[in-house]
Amino acid sequence: MPAKHELMPRSGKPEREQDYNRSAALGYEDTQGLGIVRCLSHGYPTPLARWHYHDEYELHLITSTTGKVFVGDWIGHFHPGQLVLTGPRLPHNWVSTDTPEGGVPERDLVIQFPHEPLVASAKLIPEMGGLLPMLERAKYGIEFFEFGERGRRHWEQVKSAQGLQRLAAFYAFLSELAVHTDYRLLSSVQLQSDDDDASLNRIEDMFESIMNNLGEDISAADMAASMDMSESQFSRYFKKATGNTFTDFVNRLRINRACQLLMETDQLVAAICYEVGFNNVANFNRRFMDIKGMTPTEFRRQSMTRFKGAA
Repeated sequence: MPAKHELMPRSGKPEREQDYNRSAALGYEDTQGLGIVRCLSHGYPTPLARWHYHDEYELHLITSTTGKVFVGDWIGHFHPGQLVLTGPRLPHNWVSTDTPEGGVPERDLVIQFPHEPLVASAKLIPEMGGLLPMLERAKYGIEFFEFGERGRRHWEQVKSAQGLQRLAAFYAFLSELAVHTDYRLLSSVQLQSDDDDASLNRIEDMFESIMNNLGEDISAADMAASMDMSESQFSRYFKKATGNTFTDFVNRLRINRACQLLMETDQLVAAICYEVGFNNVANFNRRFMDIKGMTPTEFRRQSMTRFKGAA
């Protein structure tokens, strides 16, 4: 078990992935003749494995190695067969911790696709509306369980097809995922922005400031003052940017940090409570139950079971 407080390093801000970064040398398909669906496969280590985001949805299947996965404010373990759907501009990264010398030739099978064509199609084709609830959930990242082998078969069918056949294979993949009930949402908070990059950077600055001070008394008034806003202006801006009130957002980040400590250290629950910024254990347990649906002790027990085979 890692030593107390030993956590995986994270870069401060996610890098935005642009089209000019997507070269065939890194595993991307040549976009010549492609439509809205882009496939990617790559090994590890690779320059593609970094804390980043992009404008597309991403279906991400791990085929080898184990390690840490970061999606929004969620930190967990991954292993071969893990399938995750991330929404547009949701930061993410997979970091392998058991890579053999020389790396592995294939670790990730990925499909990227844009938001607007699917939503526009749903307005004209009622059957397409069945995908929309899943796409809404993808804002927080979705991990699908017991779908690894099927996911690989679907990826290979999409990759090997072109034109209308590729689109049909892609929709077949999404339609199965849309009705798959064994899944969980990952990020407690929504970190993507519908606005411009400057707005996203401002949101990331807020997020970083809160993360760096989770154990302190964090008030909306102080945050508003730091951004030259009135408290009411800040509250409206914050709700629009994150989908949460400031208090709910901070509580969710504190609970997420507590989950990280419960999984990665042997600290007592009471010690974790105070370290993440709660002032009494009863309130901590209540908030934890509200957000995670179980007590901190049960979360620790279940996390050890679910990720038993991970590094």
